[in-house]
Amino acid sequence: MDKTSQVTNGRVNARAWYARSAEALAEELQADLNCGVPIDAAARRLAQDGPNELPEAPPPSLLKLFLSQFASLIVWVLIGAAIVSGLLEDWIDAAAILAIVFFNGVLGFVQEFRAERSLAALRKMSVSLARVIREGALRSIPARELVRGDVVVLEAGDRIPADARLVYTTNFQAQEASLTGESTPVQKQAERLEATDVPLADQRNMVFMGTVAVSGKARGLVVATGLGTELGRIAALIQKAAEAERTETPLQRRLEQFGSTLLWLALTVVAIVFVLGSLRGEPLVEMFLVSVSLAVAAVPEGLPAVVTITLALGVTRMAKRHALIRKLPAVETLGSATVICTDKTGTLTKNEMTVTKLVVGSETFEVTGEGYEPVGHIRETLNVKRETTFEDPSRLPSGLRQLLEAAVLCNGATLQQENGTWRIIGDPTEGALLVAAAKAGLTKAELEGQGSLEREIPFDAERKMMTIVRRTEQGRQAYSKGAPDVLLTRCAARITREGRTEALDETHRQQISDANASLAQHALRVLGVAYRPLGSQVLADEDVERDLIFLGLLAMKDPLRSEATEAVRLCRQAGIRTAMITGDHKETAVAIARELGLQRNDDMALSGAELDGLTDEQLMQQVERVTVYARVSAEHKLRVVQAWKRNGAIVAMTGDGVNDAPAIKASDIGVAMGLAGTDVTKEASDMVVTDDNFASIAAAVEEGRGIFDNIRKTVHFLLSCNMSEVLVMLFATLFGLPLPLLPIHILWMNLVTDGFPALALAVDPKAPDLMQQPPRKTEARLLESGRLWAIAGEGLLLAVIALSAFSLSLFIWQQPIDQARTVTFTVMVAAQLVHAFNCRSDRWSLFHVGVTSNRALLWAVGVSVALQVGILTIPFMEPIFKVSPLPIEDWELMAAMALLPLVIVEAVKWLGRRRGVKG
Repeated sequence: MDKTSQVTNGRVNARAWYARSAEALAEELQADLNCGVPIDAAARRLAQDGPNELPEAPPPSLLKLFLSQFASLIVWVLIGAAIVSGLLEDWIDAAAILAIVFFNGVLGFVQEFRAERSLAALRKMSVSLARVIREGALRSIPARELVRGDVVVLEAGDRIPADARLVYTTNFQAQEASLTGESTPVQKQAERLEATDVPLADQRNMVFMGTVAVSGKARGLVVATGLGTELGRIAALIQKAAEAERTETPLQRRLEQFGSTLLWLALTVVAIVFVLGSLRGEPLVEMFLVSVSLAVAAVPEGLPAVVTITLALGVTRMAKRHALIRKLPAVETLGSATVICTDKTGTLTKNEMTVTKLVVGSETFEVTGEGYEPVGHIRETLNVKRETTFEDPSRLPSGLRQLLEAAVLCNGATLQQENGTWRIIGDPTEGALLVAAAKAGLTKAELEGQGSLEREIPFDAERKMMTIVRRTEQGRQAYSKGAPDVLLTRCAARITREGRTEALDETHRQQISDANASLAQHALRVLGVAYRPLGSQVLADEDVERDLIFLGLLAMKDPLRSEATEAVRLCRQAGIRTAMITGDHKETAVAIARELGLQRNDDMALSGAELDGLTDEQLMQQVERVTVYARVSAEHKLRVVQAWKRNGAIVAMTGDGVNDAPAIKASDIGVAMGLAGTDVTKEASDMVVTDDNFASIAAAVEEGRGIFDNIRKTVHFLLSCNMSEVLVMLFATLFGLPLPLLPIHILWMNLVTDGFPALALAVDPKAPDLMQQPPRKTEARLLESGRLWAIAGEGLLLAVIALSAFSLSLFIWQQPIDQARTVTFTVMVAAQLVHAFNCRSDRWSLFHVGVTSNRALLWAVGVSVALQVGILTIPFMEPIFKVSPLPIEDWELMAAMALLPLVIVEAVKWLGRRRGVKG
């Protein structure tokens, strides 16, 4: 064997691919062009060559992730304070500060590590699939499991999974701009190229990993996988993989800006406290440590980590509800969505097309059963009291049998049973035809055995039909199916129920058109089927589809998803408009929309032709009243999205086909279908719905709102607590009081309040009225003015409670300063922990929300209280945290004052609700 035909490391020499015949390559790769590779041989090759994937950038090392937790300015200020304490031989303070810094670092590390693991798990869920023929059967497998010798089946919208030599093409074109720079699609062929040293862009019988099929159908013999592909060769030239990109979301940027502003405000307050304390004669070292502690207290340095874990957990929760987030900003945008433009098929419906009616000649037949399981019967209602059921193929009327046979032979789908479940590989509409025929005992395998495939004229949007030419015992036959109105214009005769051929006159044409319209009005999708004996004639494609013989109509429906109606109602209640975009006839689309509760009396429906008659300005004026778009193209979808956006709407657009990609890219939230969606559409999207269900989109919107709501609760809680600490120290300094809190107390409170309770609020259950509120405006601030006033008031309340406890202990009860500080310290910690429950809702009572509905918060508060009691009662903790033993009356005081925030905030909420009701 010469060098050009060797197979090494998953790659045949490139010179051999286009210059060798398909049969020679198949023999070289020990594969069969019709049956593919045996399963056991595929497993051996996968083990030998490795998976068909390019190496990913490695995740950040654990050490690097840990060290990154100490990169913030606040942490370095703390470390500086610890160094100063050490130089002054205050070893306890130095050790305590370093311990807290380390503990915060560990907490942030654990959170980011969990986030990385969550995102890695989500990446694994987003697996690209490839359709291959192995051992003669069409299978759908993860693209990473492809091996040399596999025969891949390609059609428009597929991303090419590996380098392959084409062995069969039908009007097949590929977009190779990403690899060759050629902007226009390349027409492909299956014939070998005679020339040698053909440039990559001119290798017309090759397809390459990472490029896209844009039209037609093809089969290819895989000749290279993974790093052996042209794309892999380019990747191998890169010496060092770049670190995985981390997208910074708008929310995170807003938080960073917010934190920076807060830091400068805090430094101003710190400077005031330091100067006033020094003027009063407080020790400079102690005032320095207090000032540093205040700076730390004022800025919620734990907030970025809390936001990270909130987003990561939220994305994981969305994945459990079948919404896979590809781009983190989509989580935030989802909460602002005002319009969802959705496909019908598979999203609002089950995507299990089921044939229910057959029309042959002047007769109508009913098909029973639902879904892909070939269980049911075909029956003819002869009169009110009598009907005939056809269970045996031999008893079928001749015309009905010809209709079903043609529907099977003009078909690219496969019906198969796996693990007791019937499923369709291919187009669901074509699959429904196979199921209907199987109910009459006609199987694809048996019929195709009687007529081999000669050529195919694939479906396209302009012709609205497809044709397959087969060699049969009766000679060459052309079988066509498509839109009945289009097919009728190409027919010259028709078949009757008994199988007679007769001329198709105007009466018959009108009869078929009326039957088509009647079926469509009942929300049924209708296909026409025809055929033509060709004999020995060799005709051009356009000539094959003339003078056809009309066989009949097949009417089918896609049952509505049971949860779709409720999801549409929920979106309407949440202030989100839903528009259905479909390729069905307008009458069919409107009937389904009314069944869903989507179309109301004052709503409009537009067809693609009617859209063409509107200018962009006219569409912009009407778009808010249109709930159904029928018979639309990719350009129409793009215009609809742009019209909504010009009206200021936040648009989520769903799609599955390659023609949906422009509209998905143009929308604010592109949503691709995980089951039916093409790779191109998924890559253009921000979110992938893994079960193709509209209810999952509504659930993702709800989760997006919940995530933003919880982040806002966390920010509210942290800022009100941090503000209270600053105000306590500021007021004490202004009024000439001794310092109520020491640096170690402030650092400890930051650890307790910024840690467990903040994380618990980040996973707070969604508010019961979350989907009854209007969408949040995208330009809305994280904290609106009303909430900022609430934060200021609650911070002041917590500060007054702490200073009251301090004054009562020090001046009324005449307790020592250390004891008064211990009381203030504990009241502050306990009051902030109680305040966490206030932050669960800014409107509803805690008892309405449910005291025990957030178990994580109960655990967080319980652990924090236990830690606080521990440092007060364990003897060796006293010198570390500078606390004193407390008598029973102090414990009673602390318990009473700790509950005050709950009582006062509950009263304010009650007054607010009462005022709202009166208003």
